[in-house]
Amino acid sequence: MLYEFELKTDRENMHNITPQVWEAVQKSGIKDGTVTVFAPHTTAAITINENADPDVVHDMLIGLRHIYPDLPEYQHAEGNSTAHLKSSTLGVSETIMLVGGNLLLGTWQDIYFCEFDGPRNRHFYVRITEEK
Repeated sequence: MLYEFELKTDRENMHNITPQVWEAVQKSGIKDGTVTVFAPHTTAAITINENADPDVVHDMLIGLRHIYPDLPEYQHAEGNSTAHLKSSTLGVSETIMLVGGNLLLGTWQDIYFCEFDGPRNRHFYVRITEEK
């Protein structure tokens, strides 16, 4: 089953989308299988990380800015090469096991949509595949 969600994003941020993924799981009625979360964008990403301390998101964004600084030698006309680099590094999808109707996430884990080139109107997909 495939579900699509829309999201308004900030300039650069990580948005917790775990509630939307849970919504899709509950609607599907599937108890065992896999859940794939996918962002069809070249300047955004999907990742799983800590949900307990908001400083983790803050620190991740700072760390990515240090790893991928804006450099004058970048040639991409839109001026968002760092966003493309961050997206490719983190990746545009995550797969989570679904067991007994529960996402198999760790105690401190949630699913995040990472915006590196906003603000934008974005969307992401959740596909739930039943284990046979």
